[in-house]
Amino acid sequence: MIPLSWRIGGALVLIAILMAGSGAMAWQWQANSYGKQLAEQTRLHSDDLSAISNAAADQVRADQEKRLALEQRLSVSDQTHHKELSDAQSKQARVRDRLATAELRLSVLLDATDSASGCSVPAGTEAVSVVHGEARARLDPAHAQRIIGITDAGDQGLIALAACQAYVRDIALGM
Repeated sequence: MIPLSWRIGGALVLIAILMAGSGAMAWQWQANSYGKQLAEQTRLHSDDLSAISNAAADQVRADQEKRLALEQRLSVSDQTHHKELSDAQSKQARVRDRLATAELRLSVLLDATDSASGCSVPAGTEAVSVVHGEARARLDPAHAQRIIGITDAGDQGLIALAACQAYVRDIALGM
């Protein structure tokens, strides 16, 4: 027969083995549970990152579309400005050419009632003139050319101002 001390020792060893096995099973169960929780958190985190990425991509796409629309409006505005400026310059060039060839004459109205001016220009018109009404005096062609140059610069300034206002309006609408 087996002595009692061996039996007790064997029982203790058996109990220790059983306890170690159940501890290992507990550790295994706990690791499996934590693994599932980590996998779920990873999936949720991945879903959140995808949603954030999609929202950012949508925002970038919307901003690019707004920018493209603004660029197109500015391009049309620039073409319009260029055409207006070109037309004004052509018109002024025709007026200058007509002044240079004496086809066109600039004249000013005279104030016949102003005695302080000291200018005694007859109020009557010449026989070849087709101008009827108040007294007029013809400007020297060189002075007429300078006046046309001033009005040309003024027209260009007004066209440039209108273009700047349109640009600011387009930029303000684009934001």
